[in-house]
Amino acid sequence: MQKFVSYLRVSTNRQGVSGLGLDAQRQTVASYLAGNTGELLEEFVEVESGAKYSRPILDAALDACRRNKAVLVIAKLDRLARNVAFISQLMETRVEFVACDAPYANRLMLHILSAFAEHEREQISARTKAALAAAKARGVRLGKNGKNLARQNRNAAIQFAEGIRPEFEALFLAPDRTLTSVAEQLNLSEIPTREGTRWTATQVARVARYLDL
Repeated sequence: MQKFVSYLRVSTNRQGVSGLGLDAQRQTVASYLAGNTGELLEEFVEVESGAKYSRPILDAALDACRRNKAVLVIAKLDRLARNVAFISQLMETRVEFVACDAPYANRLMLHILSAFAEHEREQISARTKAALAAAKARGVRLGKNGKNLARQNRNAAIQFAEGIRPEFEALFLAPDRTLTSVAEQLNLSEIPTREGTRWTATQVARVARYLDL
């Protein structure tokens, strides 16, 4: 029987304490192990931003894999990082790892998938900077009031996402799902977006980030 060590990651202390996001990852890993007759030796949970390279809990998980000749299993590739360089460094450790959302991906595919994730992160950052620049050009003051407004909008978006978490997770964590297929199913279920519009792949990705899926 193949031995596994699982690594789960969430980005905020709030999610770490409440279990939000962790339960979904844990369930995904359990389903994968059940389908592959795997034995879970240890579980490691880290509360840290995916943008940070320093991951002491991940290092501990890798050490456990080396000691036990086990495979590192994660629910989704972006639970490691949305960064090509980070994934490349992990490959160089020679510790075998598998992402439940891409279990048959070879080294080339893992590079491609992490490149897409990195591109998405960069696009989000670019759109945010462009929106702030446009607001400033219109004369909007981006000091304390602007920061408060941005915080309020983010909190409202997170609250909305949490309100549809059960329905959203059931679709988002389904096998062979795509962002487009999740959007189509949400529209068929007549679940509106926070703005009351129809879902798109971009909106699905945004809610998934708020829920840390």
